[in-house]
Amino acid sequence: MRTDTGHVFKLTDYKPTDFVVERIDLTFELDPKATMVVSRVILHRREGVGTDVPLVLDGDELTLDSLLIDGMEIDASLYDATPDSLTIRDLPESAPFEITVTTTLSPETNTKLMGLYRTNGVYCTQCESEGFRRITYFYDRPDVLAVYTVTIIASKDETKQLLSNGNFLGGGNYDEGRHFAAWFDPHPKPSYLFALVGGDLGLVEDTFTTMSGREVALKIYVEHGKEPRAAYAMDALKRSMKWDEEMFGREYDLDIFQIVAVSDFNMGAMENKGLNVFNDKYVLADPETATDADYANIEAIIAHEYFHNWTGNRITCRDWFQLCLKEGLTVYRDHAFSADQRSAPVKRIAEIRLLKAHQFPEDAGPLAHPVRPETYREINNFYTATVYEKGSEVVRMIRTILGADAFRKGMDLYFERHDGDAATIEDFIACFAEASGRDLKQFALWYSQAGTPSVSVSSEWNDTKKTFKVTLEQSLAPTPGQSRKALMHIPLAYGLILPDGSEFEGQPTGGEASGGVIHLTKRKQTFTFSDVPGRPVVSINRGFSAPVNIAMEQSPEDLAHISRHESDGVARWQALNDYATRHLVAASRLARDGRNLMPAGDLADVLIATAKDETLEPAFRAQALALPAESDIAREIGSNIDPDAIHTAREAVLAEVARAGQDVFTTLAASAAKGAYSPDATAAGQRALAGVSMSYASIAEAAADRAKAAFDAADNMTVLAQALQVLAHQFPGADETQDALESFKSRYAENPLVLDKWYSTQAMAPGSSTCDRVEELLASPDFDHTNPNRVRALIGAFTAGNPTGFNRADGAGYRLLARQVVEIDGRNPQLAARLLTAMRSWRSLEPGRQEQARLALLSIRDAGKLSADVSDIVERMLAA
Repeated sequence: MRTDTGHVFKLTDYKPTDFVVERIDLTFELDPKATMVVSRVILHRREGVGTDVPLVLDGDELTLDSLLIDGMEIDASLYDATPDSLTIRDLPESAPFEITVTTTLSPETNTKLMGLYRTNGVYCTQCESEGFRRITYFYDRPDVLAVYTVTIIASKDETKQLLSNGNFLGGGNYDEGRHFAAWFDPHPKPSYLFALVGGDLGLVEDTFTTMSGREVALKIYVEHGKEPRAAYAMDALKRSMKWDEEMFGREYDLDIFQIVAVSDFNMGAMENKGLNVFNDKYVLADPETATDADYANIEAIIAHEYFHNWTGNRITCRDWFQLCLKEGLTVYRDHAFSADQRSAPVKRIAEIRLLKAHQFPEDAGPLAHPVRPETYREINNFYTATVYEKGSEVVRMIRTILGADAFRKGMDLYFERHDGDAATIEDFIACFAEASGRDLKQFALWYSQAGTPSVSVSSEWNDTKKTFKVTLEQSLAPTPGQSRKALMHIPLAYGLILPDGSEFEGQPTGGEASGGVIHLTKRKQTFTFSDVPGRPVVSINRGFSAPVNIAMEQSPEDLAHISRHESDGVARWQALNDYATRHLVAASRLARDGRNLMPAGDLADVLIATAKDETLEPAFRAQALALPAESDIAREIGSNIDPDAIHTAREAVLAEVARAGQDVFTTLAASAAKGAYSPDATAAGQRALAGVSMSYASIAEAAADRAKAAFDAADNMTVLAQALQVLAHQFPGADETQDALESFKSRYAENPLVLDKWYSTQAMAPGSSTCDRVEELLASPDFDHTNPNRVRALIGAFTAGNPTGFNRADGAGYRLLARQVVEIDGRNPQLAARLLTAMRSWRSLEPGRQEQARLALLSIRDAGKLSADVSDIVERMLAA
């Protein structure tokens, strides 16, 4: 385990390698305990590098078996081999030369799930970000691109498929009881995109014909017997390939595209060139075992990894500081794909909820960092919501500023200019500036400044002059390492809604504004609209055009006007959400002070009217009825947060809305799509509306009967999971709930992915007693502590999805997490570090909980030998 946390990597320290890798040939002789790896690398010195400069290659827990230079053994005095590096001196002056490195690995004992490991009898690699150095000594960095040839040798009986990147060269018998397969990837790639899989797996096959007429073989490998559950993933893959051709002109470039689903995986999936490795939860689905959300996630993640073929693989990152160049850009692309496949407004609302729930708190806490950080100690800790989700929002803003046509020209130029390159953010921005003729220097600050900008908005109506003024002022609070911030370029889509519900079409003066977008580039700007026929209501940041906090005092009447007449579905939802948030924040403060809550009559009326409005799609109504989460309310309160008070206030509002609209919710609870299950957006939206209505109706009835009846009658996992959640969260002590939990576990005992839902549902049940239940489940003999999905399903769901249970006033939740982090860190540091980020907002809690959280963090810090991953997170949390 790497425990050195002292070295800080800096963006400004970048320099190319001293030697250039021309190609690499790898031979693997697979064995669970002793896999031999032979790496033959051809290199030459970079121009200007002296002959006295040694070759220094990366390693991680490696042991060197042998080293050859141009096929000859060299004296031991000419090299130094440690577990973390290989340094070779006095290399041949002539170029190129070849080094041959032999190492031996133990895949079955590799619990970090980085490098080459074995899970359920399947050999698998995960090399991003620095896993390749756990396989062989190499320049394990993203700017070293090389052509790979891979030969795999393994037992015929145990390892029937031998897979790697690129196109299949051939294979056959090797020696008694073993066979081999050879693969060649013609596209130079960095080591983090290398992949190998060996196992005995089931196969689903199809083909795709590209826009130029080439036929591509498509293969998805899953555990035997699970092949039918890969059908939707295959369909999503084919739709992704077609969409990328139509929307970005990107055609697939190999003869074969393969996906392998494994059950032990630290991430969601990995975009290795031509051989994507997936966490099986994002491949396997059928109506009995997968919810609508599972289907949507599979569609999105299949697309995301496929889109990486161009934004990440063909064009990769110069260094890990540029991680958002592949991840943020590709998230933008998969968001656009999902919006086209489903309801665009509903998809956008889900993106906003995710961003505010995970990225905004990151920006506001001790782990805040820019979309492109300037320093890091452990790169694994920067696979964050800021890099992914905010990185996507930055790309989205580029499109908003430039318009669709100029944005497409910029993307085309980027693909043309940097195909085969390891690029930077500056390269990316330059393509859009050149294609559009626009200066994007100020906008580029979105990549270098951490934090969520705040924009205060005020308006002034002059009835005599018929003018309407909108004044905007921006600010950006200090974040760790950045005390002073420069002014940002913030594109804000807007609309002026007139008293009759129509929209004012005139353009303002006072600054740049075009195409329904105001460009805020100064500290404070006033935009004046003239000849306005009546006092309008301003709708600002339509579509969430910029990831900012809007501070605007709008009356309930104005918010209601927006919610009734706004043509932008996202802004309409935002008005409803703002109305609800304002009420819930006020109610939470009253609950914290022990005072009586104010009635929610007006809010209830608005929500019930929305629920009944059949001109709105069901999925939108479901989103509107889902009140802001307790974490959303806490974020708005900002400091001195009492999670119990927030929960009390939110439950009271839910109950009042439920009682007021009981008849409506009872009717809608029975409105789910009838007939055979389909995961399409329309049917999924109907189930979502029926599900949230069932929750409201059950609250109004104060009885578990309705949810238990839905549970018993469910013919698909979506309805089954909805009903189980209502039972477990609203009626935890009811006999119906215990019967449902026991029935669910018995029915799906042999299906780990579905059983994960059983764990998560219980872990997120609100209340202080849930912490004790999580402890019980952790101690149960059937809990698999080594499987990341199972750990995330219980511990991750509890810490990230249960504000009252995790933030128990006596600190029991924090101590539980601290123990688990230290224990998990010994075998899987990445998993441990990501679980620990659930405490990122600990300083915003009320003083008593703050102290309990601080003590838990100190117990982790003082636990002894920690990985670089966990040490980095805990030290940043305590230092801020």
